[in-house]
Amino acid sequence: MLYMLTKRVLGSVARAVYRPKVTGAEQVPADGPVIFAVNHLSVADSFIVPLVVPRPVAFLAKAEYFQGGGVKNRLVGGVFRSLGAIPVERGRGRAAKEALGAAERVLADGGAFGIHPEGTRSPDGRLYRGRTGVARLALSGAATVVPVALHGTDRLLPIGAKVPRLTRVEVRFGAPLDFSRYHGMEGSLPVLRSITDEIMYAISELSDQEYVDRYQSPSSQQAA
Repeated sequence: MLYMLTKRVLGSVARAVYRPKVTGAEQVPADGPVIFAVNHLSVADSFIVPLVVPRPVAFLAKAEYFQGGGVKNRLVGGVFRSLGAIPVERGRGRAAKEALGAAERVLADGGAFGIHPEGTRSPDGRLYRGRTGVARLALSGAATVVPVALHGTDRLLPIGAKVPRLTRVEVRFGAPLDFSRYHGMEGSLPVLRSITDEIMYAISELSDQEYVDRYQSPSSQQAA
């Protein structure tokens, strides 16, 4: 109930103020396990997708958003919690594994989960190589993958900005990707790499971003 109330309130504000343009939403599966694989330009990205998708969407968010006593942290953390965010601590393998375990439970219950395969925000607007966690989740959760491209969120809330700017954003949903042919092969690194590359290619087609075939390091910028 809290999720739907938060979504309704924030969604109404977002539509009135930012007038997001949404294309391809009719391709989103209405039920069953689904992963939204999204490019990452801004911290606002994790808010945008749940607000424009009809069904509840859980997603990962860095643990810092749920910690600390400042007004900003309490506000952001409260919104993230109400929208189904799963906290994850960067740089801690066990914490990341536990977070992905939570994501697997969402998918096992037939839910929707959002993930940024790049792992962190792009520092320059380009699309970086995806990490294979998205492929592992797709196989272990028997989930359909919907590629998603966000446009304009880097102008909405640039790196270092504290207040959203008045600018229009666009959300593009691509055709669902089915990887059931790889069932039982989640332990194969070549298979995981192939699936991840296919997902990133689909995102690049939607986003029109220049693709960079290397991982983006969180240490090179302010963490997303």
